[in-house]
Amino acid sequence: METLLSAAEPIAIRVEDSSHAAAARMAVQGMAHGLGFNDARANDAAIVVTEAVSNIVKHASRGIFVARSLARAGTLGIEMLAIDSGPGMASLPASSRDGHSTAGTPGTGLGAMGRIASEMEVFTRPGDGTIVRMVVWERRGVSPAEDYQVGAVAVPKAGETACGDGWGIETHPRGLSLLLADGLGHGPDASIAAQAAVDALRRYPDEPPTRVLDVAHGKLRATRGAAVAVMRHDLVAGTLAYAGIGNIAAVVLDGPDRKAMVSHNGILGHGVPRTHEFAYAWPRGALVVAHTDGLQSQWSLAEHSGIFGHHPSIIAALLVRDYSRGRDDVTVLAVRAPRSREER
Repeated sequence: METLLSAAEPIAIRVEDSSHAAAARMAVQGMAHGLGFNDARANDAAIVVTEAVSNIVKHASRGIFVARSLARAGTLGIEMLAIDSGPGMASLPASSRDGHSTAGTPGTGLGAMGRIASEMEVFTRPGDGTIVRMVVWERRGVSPAEDYQVGAVAVPKAGETACGDGWGIETHPRGLSLLLADGLGHGPDASIAAQAAVDALRRYPDEPPTRVLDVAHGKLRATRGAAVAVMRHDLVAGTLAYAGIGNIAAVVLDGPDRKAMVSHNGILGHGVPRTHEFAYAWPRGALVVAHTDGLQSQWSLAEHSGIFGHHPSIIAALLVRDYSRGRDDVTVLAVRAPRSREER
């Protein structure tokens, strides 16, 4: 499973001009060196991010670049997402060929990125923008993940550098536990509150969601408080236990079926009624999407043909791009349960 490492702070840059390519490159190089990448692999990551952000500026004028650290089977990596609402590509294969350009450039961007990145995946449609997911591992030859696929995009409110949302994922013997928190307000104090909730999951990854909420409630008393949702998946049974306080929304998407989960009103860390746990089906191959209230509640993937088959990080990126309210931090967590061997 691809997990987030607390050792490296995620990166989120609103791309608006060519100077942001240099800013993104420096941030990713710093992340790579902080994770222990050698100079060659750190340079590979720098080349990929420079091309990706430059493409946003050339083809879409503006967009978002985000990056987070990954761990898979003891190997460290960096996932990067270049997100824009530009004209999209009429033909991805044609755009990926060296020499193809629609902006008067040498046309080596996508081709070079695909050769350097350990993994690369693109969602694009004419008139529907482009989202590029790239992963650079600290060494070459890392095998693809065959278990849970995890996607997460967190973007601070415009003008802020700290995101007041936080999330965590921990494995347990029968599956996976997830937590998403939205610190009250935004900025550093909201971030402190959200991370206090995440710490409760790290301390009790195999406990029921209500137990994790109770622990988080105690830890949050010294903070401004947060909205928090906790989910515990039993992969064998195909069930999801859910408990939430505040304005976190979560749904299970299984093909055309969409099941929303129920949270109670309140702010964890302050006056909260007794927490309750609800049970939902989360079968193999189905997707759970959870988000803070920086995202509009009325979102849909139906109009984006083929998006459901993409990596959850691309799905999370699309939702942030198209449905952010624009006046708060926004975080989308998307997780796909492992498919059966027959479906892989």
